[in-house]
Amino acid sequence: MLVTGGAGYIGSHTALALLNAGHQVVSLDNYVNCTRGALAVVSDLTGREVVEIEGDATDATLVQSVITEHNVSAVIHMAALKAVGESVEQPLDYYRNNLGSAIAVLDAMKAAGIWNFVFSSSATVYGDPESNPIPETAAIGAANPYGMTKEMIEVIMRDVAASDDRWRMTSLRYFNPVGAHESGRIAEAPVGKPNNLMPMVMDVATGKRDEVMVFGDDYPTPDGTGVRDYIHVMDLVEGHVAALEHMDNHSGYEVYNLGQGSGVSVIEMIRAVEKITGLTIPFRIVDRRPGDIAECVADPARANAELGWATTRSIEQACADAWNSQSATAG
Repeated sequence: MLVTGGAGYIGSHTALALLNAGHQVVSLDNYVNCTRGALAVVSDLTGREVVEIEGDATDATLVQSVITEHNVSAVIHMAALKAVGESVEQPLDYYRNNLGSAIAVLDAMKAAGIWNFVFSSSATVYGDPESNPIPETAAIGAANPYGMTKEMIEVIMRDVAASDDRWRMTSLRYFNPVGAHESGRIAEAPVGKPNNLMPMVMDVATGKRDEVMVFGDDYPTPDGTGVRDYIHVMDLVEGHVAALEHMDNHSGYEVYNLGQGSGVSVIEMIRAVEKITGLTIPFRIVDRRPGDIAECVADPARANAELGWATTRSIEQACADAWNSQSATAG
């Protein structure tokens, strides 16, 4: 199993879930969005080695050589630039990297005769949805360049799958991953300034930052702050294992939401972390970020029914695991 972007937050947790499910794992990562060391911890936790290769997924020749050398039978493609705000400021970088890496990986797979492909998509493809919760049949129309790269790659996947019935392709539309493995030894550790809510809150809880910036309190939501479907990262990565198993008997292109099915506001998440930690988390309301929307909540019924997958971990557990990871990874 090749996981591009395998050393990152979701990638390292996916590697752990795959190893525990009996798969062999090769990671290809350029370490732009992550720090080194997580996959060594994964190997220690599972007692099984992750083959770790440094390289860029936009290099089709490299990807093909990795597939061939390691007898890869399927690819989970996670490598991407991933910050909504940054994508608005630097759209060319996002289109070049995200589309380029997906096309390079698919080219390499076709050349190597490997046809099983799982893509890390995003709920951002839905743009500003007409209603929540959102089923996979809802209209898509991303509201920012990051989301547009995900949407465009899904279109590429659909067309490629239609061109050759050997392809087995699954797009997993992530909602908002949070938390960490129960050991606390692998966690979300963004390089530089964090863009996601949980690491921002954890930075304040651990004294690295004075306050959480809350981007807007004038949305049409119960407390005025943005509402998202936060899913425990271990539930999310178990969805990848379920998708791979389902793929064994299904060709063509499939798409599934991976979410909890309920929404939590920014303020509610801050309060949940306060309850878990016993700390006061200062926050300050600032202007909305370009590209953000009011609410985004999954309807996960299709994944529940077809993949036999469902979330089992609460937001409270996600907060507790994220907090536990702060001391575990620091030590």
